[in-house]
Amino acid sequence: MQQLRNLYSKEECLKRVEAEPFKRKTISFYKYTELKNVQGLRDRLYILWSGLDVLGRIYIAEEGINAQLSVPEHKVDAFRMIVDIIPEFKDVPFKFALEEPEISFWKLTIKVRDHILAHGIQDLDMTVAEVGPHLSAEEYNKAIEDGATIVDMRNGYESEIGHFEGAITPEVNTFREELPKVLEELKGKEEEKILLYCTGGIRCEPTSAYLKQHGFKDVNQLHGGIIQYAEDVKKKKMDTKYIGKNFVFDGRIAEAITDDVLGTCHNCKQPANTHVDCPNEICHVLFIQCVECQKEMQKCCSYECVKIMQLPDAERREMRKGKKSKFLVNQPV
Repeated sequence: MQQLRNLYSKEECLKRVEAEPFKRKTISFYKYTELKNVQGLRDRLYILWSGLDVLGRIYIAEEGINAQLSVPEHKVDAFRMIVDIIPEFKDVPFKFALEEPEISFWKLTIKVRDHILAHGIQDLDMTVAEVGPHLSAEEYNKAIEDGATIVDMRNGYESEIGHFEGAITPEVNTFREELPKVLEELKGKEEEKILLYCTGGIRCEPTSAYLKQHGFKDVNQLHGGIIQYAEDVKKKKMDTKYIGKNFVFDGRIAEAITDDVLGTCHNCKQPANTHVDCPNEICHVLFIQCVECQKEMQKCCSYECVKIMQLPDAERREMRKGKKSKFLVNQPV
């Protein structure tokens, strides 16, 4: 019987990826569509995609699919054909990374979930008729120039390194927190043109439906999110209204759209835009740190964590027992 999950350690998987004689392409896509026999579909996808050496993190539910993947460059066309075999996924738009990391994913994980995006809103109507229209890069730029209200539907740690100029950027850590927060911040703008955006577009789908169900008349979303916008702007040699970096959910952590540095080092408060994962196993907080502080603090978020990292391994293991991580997990939320 074929194995339908990864059995190797992270170290073993990383060695395999590092030894590959070919390049990879980082791809993301999502689609809200009604799916039947989700567990069976999950297993079928695992067999088909692992056969093409696909790596990545995929969530599927009865409402659709949300996927971030790493595909061998020479197998992208074959992967496209395999995806199109599933009628519900045929011709789903792929979004390709602007920059390729050394390693974006090291194993294939496909999980069945209640929702492909955790929004925490009960009875949210996600039919096509209830979501806002998708605007092209040109249409989005024009709407911005005409004075529309822009809303960043990402978490605060994403928008602090890059965003559309003039956008509302809620200070939240999860998408669950963001929907009611955005509703509050947009109070009184029910008749105005609203522009939503996020990394790849998926968070704008339920947000547009949510706002429309709360009386907003003209809710729009950026087609393909920042990833597609950046590609279109580059291809068509347009002016970008997005500045800074785009936070992504793979090994790159972020890709530069412009050279603007919008973030601030959480330690010394100097300009910086590099996210670091604190190496202290009972902390693992994701934060911005400049190069100088990374050297001085060994990439730790605080001197307390520096001291803990200097303790013997056995003592750190004891400290980890029963401890909850406060790490902001890098997954689509």
